[in-house]
Amino acid sequence: MCNGPLLGSILRFAIPLMLSGILQLLFNAADIIVVGQFTGSGAMAAVGSTSSLNNLIINLFLGLSAGGSVVMALFYGAKDWKSVEEVAHTAILLGFLSGVTLLFVGFILAEPLLRLMGTLDDVIDQAVLYMRIVFVGMPAMMVYDFGAGILRAVGDTRRPLIFLFCGGVINVFLNLFFVIVLEMGVAGVATATAISQCISAALIVRCLIKTDAAYRINLRRLRLVKDKLLRILRVGLPAGIQGAVFSVSNVLIQSSVNSFDSTAVVAGNTSSSNIENFVYTAMNSFYHASLNFTSQNVGANKVGRIVPILRCSLMCVVAVGLILGLSAVFFGSTLLSIYNPDPEVISHGLRRLNLICSTYFLCGMMDVTCGSIRGLGPSITPTIVSLTGACGLRIVWIYTIFAMNRSLFTLYLSYPVSWFVTFSAHLVCFCVFYRRWKREALPTARV
Repeated sequence: MCNGPLLGSILRFAIPLMLSGILQLLFNAADIIVVGQFTGSGAMAAVGSTSSLNNLIINLFLGLSAGGSVVMALFYGAKDWKSVEEVAHTAILLGFLSGVTLLFVGFILAEPLLRLMGTLDDVIDQAVLYMRIVFVGMPAMMVYDFGAGILRAVGDTRRPLIFLFCGGVINVFLNLFFVIVLEMGVAGVATATAISQCISAALIVRCLIKTDAAYRINLRRLRLVKDKLLRILRVGLPAGIQGAVFSVSNVLIQSSVNSFDSTAVVAGNTSSSNIENFVYTAMNSFYHASLNFTSQNVGANKVGRIVPILRCSLMCVVAVGLILGLSAVFFGSTLLSIYNPDPEVISHGLRRLNLICSTYFLCGMMDVTCGSIRGLGPSITPTIVSLTGACGLRIVWIYTIFAMNRSLFTLYLSYPVSWFVTFSAHLVCFCVFYRRWKREALPTARV
């Protein structure tokens, strides 16, 4: 990450990560597709109704995973091998403890929170059941994410892809077996998801135990090293809070969708959201690239590579966002029919898909710039900017503009508007923090 041409290095880092995310979404989409094709729109709406709430609860802890990745990259770039080992052990234990916490929180709060969101009465019971079973697999999911964060920080995005693929293939087969053969419905796809998460987690832990690198894990030596834990929390908590509050705005949007009191509208929104996630995940690999490349080069004091990293990452994310987003718009009806063949569901799905996917590159630009700022060190400022620009603006939009003109188009328009405003603010913040860091780094800088 600290030497050689940037474009090739960033692509070699991002492409396996992109494939990992897309594979994960394919396997998650299998839940929606299987219940949509073999159980019906009601079960599909039940599964879809939980997604924004699941993200709200999970994102706080996924922010801690990003914090672990940033701290690992800093010490790895500085070649501080003792700190690399301590961060690895702290991150894995923190991941497991985060997962156990999520298990209890999700299991207890599933029903009251889903009712608070206005989940339709005819799908609430299935939605609660799905969510509770999925959260049983949270300890495994968190261990995988924290472990993958360690490997990403040192430039390895290939092995997490392999481990995810193994768990995901099993997920698809179990989905079909539990739903078609055993007729378990939403409980079947949730159980398959939890089992596949355990498999991916076991594979990544085995990898970290068997490696000869400085980040090797010894299960008997797992501990929370205080100064490393505090550094992870300092970076990860603001990122997690940002992700959680982002999800609050999405929960409000899901509640607004639920307010139309139509299973077809909810199912169409669910189908479109799943297709959009493929575009977002592909773009998000460049967020991780900008974050980890910037962190390692900050650790190595390579001043001259920081701005080119941002420039190159922005160029890549715009290209990927436009190509995949416009492709999703062009093939919209066909893609939506995979989830549910009902013409009414497809029609409602297209209303969202056409607007979101044609402007999604703005979201990618927003995330990449935020990643570069976090890689420089600051974490609270990009969180405040994101909460104000993307979340605050979106919430205000729902209670003002959408309240005055209650249409799906007006509701979905809040996304591109908030992305553009937040990207602009992040870009200004990056310039300020980069100049400040450059002044401090120049006396000892390396090319």
